[in-house]
Amino acid sequence: MRASHRLTLLTLCLMVMIAQIDTFIVNLGARAIGEHFDASVGELQWIVDSYNLVYAVSLLSGGMLADIHGRRRILLIGTLIFTAASLVCAAAPTAPVLILGRALTGAGGALMIPASLAIIRVVWDQPGERARALGVWAAWNGVAMALGPSLGGLLLPWFGWRSIFLVVVPFAVLALILAGYAIPESSDPANAAAQLFGALALGSLTYAAISAHSSPHATIAALAIAMLSAALFVAIERNKGAEALVSPDILAVPEFRGAMAATLGMTFGGYGMVFVLALAWQASGRLDAAASAAALLPMSLVFILVAPFSGTLSERLGIRVATSGGVTLMGIGLLLIGAGGLQPNIAPAEFGLAVTGLGLGLGSGPLSAMAVGHVAAARAGMAAALINVARISGATIGVAVLGACYAAAGGGTQGLLLSMMIGSLVQFSGAAIAWMMTRPKARPAHLTR
Repeated sequence: MRASHRLTLLTLCLMVMIAQIDTFIVNLGARAIGEHFDASVGELQWIVDSYNLVYAVSLLSGGMLADIHGRRRILLIGTLIFTAASLVCAAAPTAPVLILGRALTGAGGALMIPASLAIIRVVWDQPGERARALGVWAAWNGVAMALGPSLGGLLLPWFGWRSIFLVVVPFAVLALILAGYAIPESSDPANAAAQLFGALALGSLTYAAISAHSSPHATIAALAIAMLSAALFVAIERNKGAEALVSPDILAVPEFRGAMAATLGMTFGGYGMVFVLALAWQASGRLDAAASAAALLPMSLVFILVAPFSGTLSERLGIRVATSGGVTLMGIGLLLIGAGGLQPNIAPAEFGLAVTGLGLGLGSGPLSAMAVGHVAAARAGMAAALINVARISGATIGVAVLGACYAAAGGGTQGLLLSMMIGSLVQFSGAAIAWMMTRPKARPAHLTR
């Protein structure tokens, strides 16, 4: 890899770390924030999910804008929005203001992530090099997973919850400086629409999951709105053909659909687990914030060790084994966490976290490579946005659903076990779909004779 490419990759990795560290550090600080604002579990879910929700519903537009107006330009704008919104969160006087700041942070992240993935698709045009670059890029998600809880554990006891939103600012400034020198500009103009109904569908579904245990009538109404919005989104997109926001030629690729399903399952269980487990540890008095940060490290450390080699491993094992096997390992890890997370000896839960990190490290890079590598460079931003829609939609709905399951079961051991079982079931389903979608093509009969 050339020196200029190394600096480009470093800058892009720094960008993704900034966007991801915010999610993991806020999960750890949820209890402290809740105590400060006297917030319920539902309000805490919105503090976490306001970022995820806006991020998810804006990703398609972020990918489209990157393709049209320039990927580096959109990356820089997104980083500026993210930084300003982090300052709003740090200064928030009330929970609603904090939720607003988190939503703005999600909007910035929605510009950053698809642009960074699309830049990788353009700069590294050879599949082997691209797979290795994506493996390193994915590993920085693990860096974020390690740094987020670790920094949170250090900052929360000494400087309070507001400090966790300020920690990303120096990284963001450094990334902005590097991006001006290290990232080439590129664009491929396109047209798209139907953002509103897609956003409304995901937002309604998330609201239904969060309010399910407290407001059944509102939940039913939200589900009805979600289904109607999704139907309208599909109808509008179907009539636009090649100009659709979700291009038919991308969705026609089985490997891409498999990557979408596996990614959704992966983040549904992974993000939901981090939210529920940290909350359960602190709510039960089992661990404080600093100890929770330390206890989450096995997942992050194993991820960091495995992810840089995920491209090489997928070449040796096959993309099918790497992706489906990785998500399946995560499902097994969640079952171990559910069974042992609140036991006197948390060694089984720590082992479960390590297994989860192994699966995440094995599958995340190849999933991105499988999704982005099967489309033309002109659609790289859209493909990157779509795979991240799946990723953050899984995270958003996972936090909402698993948090609701935890609360509905009364918290504690039963709540943790129920939520982890649901999370693992979704992960196993995503892995199975990916396995079927990446089934080797049968050779024509005349070639087998």
